[in-house]
Amino acid sequence: MLSTYQYPKFAYTPPPELAAGTVRRVPVVVVGAGPVGLATAIDLARHGVPVLLLDDDDTVSIGSRGVCYAKRTLEVLDRLGCGDAVVDKGVSWNVGRTFFREEEVYNFDLLPQAGHKRPGMINLQQYYLEEFLNRRAAALPAIEQRWKNRVVSVTPQDDGALLKVETPDGIYALAADWLVVADGARSPIRRMLGLDIDGKIFMDRFLIADVVMQAAFPPERWFWFDPPFHPNQSALLHREADDVWRLDFQLGWNADPEEEKKPENVIPRIRAMLGDERPFELEWVSVYTFQCRRMGRFNHGRVLFVGDAAHQVSPFGARGANSGIQDADNLAWKLALVIDGRAPARLLDSYSDERVYAADENLLNSTRSTDFITPKSGASKQFRNAVLELAREHAFARALVNSGRLSVPSVLVDSPLNTPDGDAFAGWMLPGAPLDDAPVRAGDAPGWLLEHTGGGFTGLYFAADPARIAAPTRAAFAALAAGPLPVEVVVVAARPGSVDGARVLVDADGLAAQRYDATDGTFYLVRPDQHVCARWRALDVAAVGRALARATAQA
Repeated sequence: MLSTYQYPKFAYTPPPELAAGTVRRVPVVVVGAGPVGLATAIDLARHGVPVLLLDDDDTVSIGSRGVCYAKRTLEVLDRLGCGDAVVDKGVSWNVGRTFFREEEVYNFDLLPQAGHKRPGMINLQQYYLEEFLNRRAAALPAIEQRWKNRVVSVTPQDDGALLKVETPDGIYALAADWLVVADGARSPIRRMLGLDIDGKIFMDRFLIADVVMQAAFPPERWFWFDPPFHPNQSALLHREADDVWRLDFQLGWNADPEEEKKPENVIPRIRAMLGDERPFELEWVSVYTFQCRRMGRFNHGRVLFVGDAAHQVSPFGARGANSGIQDADNLAWKLALVIDGRAPARLLDSYSDERVYAADENLLNSTRSTDFITPKSGASKQFRNAVLELAREHAFARALVNSGRLSVPSVLVDSPLNTPDGDAFAGWMLPGAPLDDAPVRAGDAPGWLLEHTGGGFTGLYFAADPARIAAPTRAAFAALAAGPLPVEVVVVAARPGSVDGARVLVDADGLAAQRYDATDGTFYLVRPDQHVCARWRALDVAAVGRALARATAQA
């Protein structure tokens, strides 16, 4: 047990199928109530899809585990209804510093631009995130949660999957139209189905120690190469909620994990890092190795893999949970459209294609970070140290320093769902990019652009003056809203006004128009997961219809 956190216990209830002896059929079963499984279930429920969520435990994760949640993930959590809870409880930070021995050689700012709702990163222990997501899931009638329900058998079928589930009262069967597998890096279901996960395990070990202490260190990420308190190795420090501090120490491959976790070996390392006699309490200790692996595909018939069950990366860079929650964000709207009959099942191929692309980006960045942090030869280490020496004075060397390239969302430039630009645009809001945020006003209420997108398809129409939007354009707004796949139009205007059938947001500072390289009449078509799928300098309903068909795999 932890001194700073009281673990909840979720009630086990005997499944009715045990007594009835029947096989219930459900639209979606999600296996695994970690952050990714919960995010998937919540997002599906928001789209009106009933979900049965199974987990073999009855509480949240033991230990802090994942702690860094990036801006893009926070924006997804906002749409799931948990963003405020995570930000309010967590520690916000944007600045990271890298030290070589005793000197700072490099620093970065995750969010150098103003005008964003969320910070670059929030540090928060995973058990809090799971608690907030569980609370949200319990409030949604479309989600049925079952604890102490362990899947022991999966048989794929043409119309879904047949599951056998073990409980304290016996085994029962379920039939699922769709099965979403979020059962973690060791994924029993992946093994049951004989599916491979390829990649490599890096020959090094790292110690994690969560420490409760009072410290005036700023809320920043500090990373050391070859510090005097831990020579020839690396170390990391950053703050979590409840005055808990995360400390990582590189150990080397030959370290004995069980010996290294003993307090008599952990405490001297911490004392050396802190350099003083301040009191602290060990909260949680673990030893891990780096793994960079992924499945060949994430969709296998009606069985879909998300999060660590599909891909694993090293923890430096905070790419694990962040990538997994973005898997859920990508999958849910597509699966909902397929279940609703408004898109063909082949739309789910794009889930695998897009998230494999994102996983490969994460694996590449994670592998490069690992190679820099843990050089594999004397020559590599000499090169690494030379880069760190040069970084004190030279910008070109700072670009080579790699203590973990932190999680950023993938720009899905090669997605088959994108409609290529036919007009000239500048900037980075190209098809496939996640939406950038900007401050706006809705009436008298200040807010943020991203609060007005997501869930369904959205059209952003940029206007100098709402009063001067021509009647044919207003009719186009109505036609898009009434289409078989509705598009809600949001007018982003330089001045206040009203438009029948559309929300009007005031971009008083012009920041939204600047970030989207928008002129009067520019129109963006935005996917339910807030990625751009098309944009034009003038609104054309027929062109939007073709882009919608492409974005839902119907063209």
